[in-house]
Amino acid sequence: MIGANKLVCKNNIVCQKFIQQRNFTNKNVKDVNYQYLQRSKLPTMHFQKSLPRLPIPDLSKTGERYLKALRPLLNDNQFEEANKRTYNFIDKEGKVLQEKLIEKDKKNKHTSYISEYWFDLYLRDRSALPINYNPMIVFQNDVRPEYNDQLIRSTNILITAVRFMLSLREQILEPEVYHLNPKKSDTPMFRTFTRMLPEAISWYGAYLMKVFPLDMSQFVGLFGATRLPKINKDVIFRDPTSKHVLVQKQGNLYVFDVLDANGNLLSPQEMLGNLDKIMNDNTPAAEHPLGILTTQNRDEWAKQRAHLESTGNSEVLRKLDSAIFNLILDDDKINDDKRVLLRKYLHSDGTNRWFDKSLSMIVTSDGVAGVNFEHSWGDGVAVLRVFQDIYAETTKKPFIHPDTKPVDSNISVQKLEFKLDDKSKHFIDNAKKEYKAWCDTLSIDYILYEGLNKAACKKFKVSPDCIMQLSFQAAHHLLKGNFVGTYESCSTSAFKHGRTETMRPCTDQTKAFCENLHSNNTSLDELRAKLTECSKMHSELIKDAAMGQGFDRHMFALMKMAEDNNIPRPEIFDSYEYKFLNKSILSTSTLSSPSVMAGGFGPVVKEGFGIAYSAFPDKLGAAVASYKPHNDSSQYIEALHKSFLDITKILSG
Repeated sequence: MIGANKLVCKNNIVCQKFIQQRNFTNKNVKDVNYQYLQRSKLPTMHFQKSLPRLPIPDLSKTGERYLKALRPLLNDNQFEEANKRTYNFIDKEGKVLQEKLIEKDKKNKHTSYISEYWFDLYLRDRSALPINYNPMIVFQNDVRPEYNDQLIRSTNILITAVRFMLSLREQILEPEVYHLNPKKSDTPMFRTFTRMLPEAISWYGAYLMKVFPLDMSQFVGLFGATRLPKINKDVIFRDPTSKHVLVQKQGNLYVFDVLDANGNLLSPQEMLGNLDKIMNDNTPAAEHPLGILTTQNRDEWAKQRAHLESTGNSEVLRKLDSAIFNLILDDDKINDDKRVLLRKYLHSDGTNRWFDKSLSMIVTSDGVAGVNFEHSWGDGVAVLRVFQDIYAETTKKPFIHPDTKPVDSNISVQKLEFKLDDKSKHFIDNAKKEYKAWCDTLSIDYILYEGLNKAACKKFKVSPDCIMQLSFQAAHHLLKGNFVGTYESCSTSAFKHGRTETMRPCTDQTKAFCENLHSNNTSLDELRAKLTECSKMHSELIKDAAMGQGFDRHMFALMKMAEDNNIPRPEIFDSYEYKFLNKSILSTSTLSSPSVMAGGFGPVVKEGFGIAYSAFPDKLGAAVASYKPHNDSSQYIEALHKSFLDITKILSG
C-alpha cells in the first residue's frame, strides 16, 4: 500500500482504483508505479565511470586506412601524389600533432579526445538546422486504429516521455547496455552481480558476462534543452529542473506544467485535460509564426533573436527554451503517403516547428507520430532509446484509452504571447519565403524492396548492411559512372563520451564488384565471389569503426590540434584528395528497430544524396533526399531498385 494509512480491501480491484484516485488527487503521496517508466536495480550511470576510453589510433594505421579509402576514388597519378603527401605528413607534422593529442588526452581522462571538437564542429556551423542537420524518425502506427487518434496518441506519448525523464532524473532508468547473448545475460543475476560491484570496476564485471555497457552522457541532452543561436558559435541551454512542456498548434505556442508543486506527474486525465484544452482552442493560425525563424542561417537567426529579446520577449523565450520537450500537433494528414510523411517530419513548411529544441514529438491529425531532433547534443543511441521505450509502452500499456475522460483540475495551459514589431514581422515573412524556396528544391523518394530481407542476407552469409551499401554504390555507378566520397555513420558509444566514427563503404572491393556488375561479361559465380569479398571487408571496417579504429575522427582531431597550438595547417588537409574524400556525395545512416516506420535526413552537400536505410525482417528500405538542380531522388531510387534486383539474382542464383 501507498501512504500512511493502510487499507484493507476484500475487493483488490476496487482497492487499486481507490489508491490510484487517492494518489492522483493527493500529490504529497507518490504513486511510484505511475511516476516512473522504470525502476532499475542498477543505477542509470552505474557503468559510466568505468567505461573504457576512446582510443587514439596509431598514426601509421590511420595513414594506411586513409589511403585505402582514397584508392577507389583516385586515378593512379592522383593516388601517387596522395601517397607521398600522406607519408610526408606522418613523418613530419603528424608526429608532433599526435604527441600533443596524446598529451591532451591524458590530461582529460573524464572524456574522449573527440568529444569537445565534435560539439564545437556542430555549434560553429552556421548552416540552418532543418534538412542540413536535424534528422527525423517516425513511429510505426499502433495496430489498434482507435489509439491513433491525435489526442489519445499525443497524450500517451507525453505521459510516457515524462515518465522516462523522471526515471532518468532519479537515476533509476535501466542503463543502456548491449547483450551479446541476451538469453544468458539479460537476467536478474546480471543486475544483482554488477550492482554489487563498485562503479570504478562495474564495466569489467559486465564484460565478463559478455555485456557491453554504452555511454549515457548524452541522455541529459534529451530534455529541458534548446540550442540557442549566437554569432559565430551557438550554445546549448539546459534546465534540469524543468516542469513544463511546449506545445505547438497552427504556429501558436503553448506551455503547461506536467509536474505539480511537489514534482509529481499529473494524472493521465489531467494530462489529457491540458492537451484537450489546447486542441479545442479556437485561436486562428498564427499570422506571424515565430518558429519559422529557426529555419534560418544561424548568424541571421542569432541577430533576429537578439532583436526579439531587446523588444521585451526574453522571459517568454526562456519559457520556451526551458520546456522539457516540444509536442507538435499538426493539422495535416499523412494518409499513408510516404513521400508526404518524409517531408512532413524532415522539414514541413516550418510554421509549426521549433527546430532548436533538442527533441520535438510530432503528431498529425490522423495520429501518425514521429520525432525531429536537434543533433549537436547527441546521436542516435539516446534518441532511439527513448523512441523505443515510448513506442513499447504506448502500444502495449497506454494510460489513455478511447473512453478516457479529461478532468479540469491542474489545467495550467498558457499561450505564449510575443511582442512583435514591424522589424520582427519582416523577419518572419522573409523567412517563410526563403524556407519555401529552399524546400521546393528538395527531391525526396523512397524504396521498400521485398525481394530481400535481413534473414535472407544472413542465409546467404553476407552482411545485410553490406548489401545495402553495395546497392548504394552500384546505383550511383549506374547513374554517374564513377565512385565518390561515401559516409556511413557508426556509433562509438561503447566508449566514454564516444560519438560517431565514419565507416568508408566505398572500397576497392565494392568498386571491382560494381564495375563487373555493369560490364555484362562477368559470370554469376565470379560476381558472387566478389560480393563475398565485399561483405568480408565491410564487416572488418564496421568493426574497426565501432572500436574507435577508423581514421576520420583521428585526422580531424589532428587538424584541430594544429589550430589549437598555432601550428601552420598541414598541407594534407587542404589537398585535393582530402577534400574529395570528405565531400560526402553519399551520406548514409541506418536505424533499424521494429518501432521505426521511417527515418530520414537531408544531403550534406548540394551535389549529394542523404540516404537513411534499414534492413527490416521482411524487406529492405531506404529514404533518399537530394537537391533538384543537381540530382533526382526518383532516378536514384530506380537505379537502386535495379541494384537490389541484380544482387538478389546473384545471391539466389
